[in-house]
Amino acid sequence: MTIQVKDFAIGSGQPLCVIAGPCQIQSLDHALMMATALKKLCGELGVNFIYKSSFDKANRTSITTQRGVGITEGCEILHEVQSQLKVPVLTDIHLPSHADRCQFWGIDMIQIPAFLSRQTDLLIAAGESGAAVNIKKGQFMAPNDISRAAEKVASTGNKRILLCERGVTHGYNNLVVDMRSLPIMARTGYPVVFDCTHSVQQPGGLGTSSGGDRGMVPYLARAAVATGSINAVFIETHEDPDSAPSDGPNMIPLNKMYELIAQLKQLHRLVAEYDKDIV
Repeated sequence: MTIQVKDFAIGSGQPLCVIAGPCQIQSLDHALMMATALKKLCGELGVNFIYKSSFDKANRTSITTQRGVGITEGCEILHEVQSQLKVPVLTDIHLPSHADRCQFWGIDMIQIPAFLSRQTDLLIAAGESGAAVNIKKGQFMAPNDISRAAEKVASTGNKRILLCERGVTHGYNNLVVDMRSLPIMARTGYPVVFDCTHSVQQPGGLGTSSGGDRGMVPYLARAAVATGSINAVFIETHEDPDSAPSDGPNMIPLNKMYELIAQLKQLHRLVAEYDKDIV
C-alpha cells in the first residue's frame, strides 16, 4: 500500500521518506531555518521530505519543563513553513479538538503520540481531519496490536495511515527496539516508519526530563532500514541539541544529518534490490 502526501507517495516500491525537524517549535525564524536546511539536504540526496515539529509536548516528565508555543501559534508557524518552502508538515496532537485546528490550518500529516495510541476518540478525530495519520506504537504495545489503532482511523474512511515504531519499555528509564516488530507491522499493508531518535530515549532518565543516547541512533537506523520493512525514517534534529528545549540528548545535530540520511538512502536502495522473502 502507498499513501499520497502532497506530490509524492510513501510505501512499497517508493523512495525512502525522511520525516525530520526539531522536537519542539521554538519560533517562526527557527522553524524556517531548520526546514530550509533540511529541504536542501534532502533535495540534494533525492529523498522525499516532511518537516516535523510539535506545538505542545503534553507528556513531558515534569511540570517544570517547557511544553511549547501552543496550538494556535504552532499551527501558524507550520503553515508558514508549508507555504513559504512548499514542503508538507507534520505535528502531533493530544486532544480530539486539536485535529480540527490542524484541519483548519491544512496540516498535511497528524501524528498520534505513542502514549495515546489506544485513545479511540483521538484516533477517530485524526482520521476525520482528512490528513495523513502517523500512529506511533505505544511503548507498552505488541507490534500485532497496532493494527487495532489503524482500524480506528480507517473506520472514518481515511486510509492514509502510517505505523511508527519507537521502542518498547524495558525495565526502568530505557527503551529497546525489537527489529522483528518492523516486518510484523508491515504485514498490515500500511507504510511503516522507524523513529530513529525516540527509540534511544531514556524516559525520565535525567530526573525532571528524559535522557537519551544520540550516539546509538545511526546503529538502530541502519538496522531498521536493513530489515527491508520500513518506508520512512523519523529523525529529530537541531542545530544545537544540547540547548534544545526538549529531547536534546536524542536529537541528531543538524550538521550530521546529511551523512546519516545518505547512508540510509544507500542502504534502502540496496535492500530493495533483493527479495525480502528469503525464508
